[in-house]
Amino acid sequence: MSVPLIETRDLKKYFDVAGGKLHAVDGVSLSIERGRTLGVVGESGCGKSTFGRVVLRLLDATSGQVLYNGEDILKYSNDQMMKMRQKMQIIFQDPYASLNPRMTVSEIIAEPIRVRRTIVGNSAIMDKVDELMQIVGLADRFVNTYPHELDGGRRQRIGIARALALDPEFIVCDEPVSALDVSIQAQVLNLLMDLQEERGLTYLFVTHNLSVVKHISDEIAVMYLGQCVERCPSDELFENPLHPYTRALLSAIPEPTLEARNKRQEIIRGEVTSPIDPKPGCRFAARCPHAKPECMTDSLRSQEISPGHFVSCLLYR
Repeated sequence: MSVPLIETRDLKKYFDVAGGKLHAVDGVSLSIERGRTLGVVGESGCGKSTFGRVVLRLLDATSGQVLYNGEDILKYSNDQMMKMRQKMQIIFQDPYASLNPRMTVSEIIAEPIRVRRTIVGNSAIMDKVDELMQIVGLADRFVNTYPHELDGGRRQRIGIARALALDPEFIVCDEPVSALDVSIQAQVLNLLMDLQEERGLTYLFVTHNLSVVKHISDEIAVMYLGQCVERCPSDELFENPLHPYTRALLSAIPEPTLEARNKRQEIIRGEVTSPIDPKPGCRFAARCPHAKPECMTDSLRSQEISPGHFVSCLLYR
């Protein structure tokens, strides 16, 4: 059996806050096969972006493991991580804030090449920049343009070109289309999928948009308050959602059909449990219509209900 390119084991990230420890990521175990896409979805504040940053070691993990080709990179020294970062990149959510406004398009794309010195000589670097601009669909006339002169879609293409500059194997896509218009979203998603096919890239795709994640992901993990509550292949999640939280998320997707007028929508009621020093038990129990007394006390473990379909819920114990 092949080793996953990326695997996390019981990964945790806690932040010290005034009331105690905020459990942003709490015991998440996921894996991504080479050349595949894992979509991570959930409400704002569920910890999905923090999870992506901890995997890249942009944030230090509290505990757990992050395995890259079977090696725990959390144990790597700074020098080892400097080399590893050429293989791991990120596309940020905000195409406005993630680009240096004082640098031109060519300078932004060339910066990682100059820092890592993967190509020597200004002429060779500019040839690489021109190549990357063509790959992501940026016209040559924008080479000396500043980010504020471009629209959001073109800015995000700059971010994608910058992420590709060091020829990485793994890219964390942190809500890369959420700040874009719907028509531009489709263009960027198709670009990411084409790049994956051409270069064999592996993606961790973070988003709150279930329609987007269905389009691009091979497998989907649903997070709630720092924990993964359900994980399975993309088609399986939409055809047979098991966790009450997943079912509620899917029922909220708008459908532009007449038949959808009679669709029953599952409304999530109740207060969100505090992520600061949470008590044992299911964190969704306070809002779950199927909650039982033991849901408030029993610690949950992910269990495989059907091949490749994992869920953390006492309904399926």
